[in-house]
Order: sequence, then structure tokens, then C-alpha cells
Amino acid sequence: MVRTDLIRFLADQYPDLSARDIEKIVSAFFDTITKRLADGGRAEIRGFGSFSTRTRQARTGRNPRTGESVELSDRRVPWFKAGKDLCELINGGDPTVPGKKGMAANAAIETQPAPNFSTEDRE
Repeated sequence: MVRTDLIRFLADQYPDLSARDIEKIVSAFFDTITKRLADGGRAEIRGFGSFSTRTRQARTGRNPRTGESVELSDRRVPWFKAGKDLCELINGGDPTVPGKKGMAANAAIETQPAPNFSTEDRE
């Protein structure tokens, strides 16, 4: 899906809004995330994922046209980490997503329910 498809989809979902208004909303959304990342910040959308930047160390690269070595300086690159809800949705509702650390990575481990700490038992 590209930006135009997203705008068309939202225009179909919200016929009371004009396509121009929806385009402004979508642009403002992406511009806000882009500006936040450019400022060194992070943007998180609960259930969907988080956008941040990571630093790539300086290294020696190669010009593919000439084969000549080129020194590349440090640089920041955008990074997206999918949220738990999104991972479960794209994996058919299965919370055991490969690559996850902890209990979710091993579905064979049975977990015990937490003890009931109700306030009724206390005096």
C-alpha cells in the first residue's frame, strides 16, 4: 500500500471528510514521525510498533561502479520494531513469534497462574 492507496482507503471509510482533508491528516502524521526521528527522538504507536533510529558505525565501503574503496562516516538510519499486537495479528493470532525472548519463544513451557491476591482475605 502506498500513500495514495491509504488516502483512498480512508476516503472510502470516512465519506464525510474530503480527500484533501484526509491527505493533510496523513501528511501531518508522517511528517510528525519524520520530524521526531530527525530530532533524535522516538515515535511509538501502541499495538502497532515503534519508530526510532540506530547508528551505523563508520566503515570502509566500495563504490560498485569503480570498485574503489570509500570511507563511510557514522550515520543514523531509521528503524521500525513491530508491536506485540501486530506480530500476533500477522502470525494468525499465535503469540509464539519466532525471535522473541523469554516465555513467548518456547510454547512448550507451561506457565502457572498468578496467585490470587484479593483484598477480601485481609483483615
